[in-house]
Amino acid sequence: MQDVKDVLQEITKLRLERGWSEYELAKNAGLSQSTISTWYRKGQVPTIQTLEKVCRGFGITLSQFFAEGDDAIFLTQAQKEMLDNWSVLNPKQRELVTELLKNMTAASFAI
Repeated sequence: MQDVKDVLQEITKLRLERGWSEYELAKNAGLSQSTISTWYRKGQVPTIQTLEKVCRGFGITLSQFFAEGDDAIFLTQAQKEMLDNWSVLNPKQRELVTELLKNMTAASFAI
């Protein structure tokens, strides 16, 4: 069975690699310092939405956060911009964009 990544440990590792305090992480991620302190104090794992903010603060994607070793995914600037835009959409907007992309792809095959 594959090990599950320790989210808090990974956040700490990435934060320390940058020489950031919890306050600096909070500021860069757009979160309160008390939110981050609570994770550690209570051993809580952030929600996916909050983890997306943390990743944006670090300048990485969720895929990169969860990548193991050689599995790290490197994106072009255009792909990063697309993911940044995606991450701020609400669920309905994401659904609409997904449908649009499916229709565009289907249309390109029909041409």
